[in-house]
Amino acid sequence: MDFSDEVLTRGKSGRLELRTLHSRGSFAMCKYLNPETLKLADKKTKLTSRGEDGTIEEYFIIPLKDPKRSLLVRAGSEEKSRKVWNEQTRREEEL
Repeated sequence: MDFSDEVLTRGKSGRLELRTLHSRGSFAMCKYLNPETLKLADKKTKLTSRGEDGTIEEYFIIPLKDPKRSLLVRAGSEEKSRKVWNEQTRREEEL
């Protein structure tokens, strides 16, 4: 099969790779604040991705010592629905 150069890339090893869509949907990123001071409680961030088919994937993004690097860890799934605090509207909303 022939692929355009726009979907082909070179990996770190120099091998040719095909960039393929894994999923598409919407996402939300949450940070964690101290509820009393509204300052960062933790440096981690949580990325929640909802695919077009409704599947949800959650990951914690944990910064490393090098500011250009972070560790991505799959979060355990939770069955309950959750809300988040929106700092701009100053209201709770569905995640």
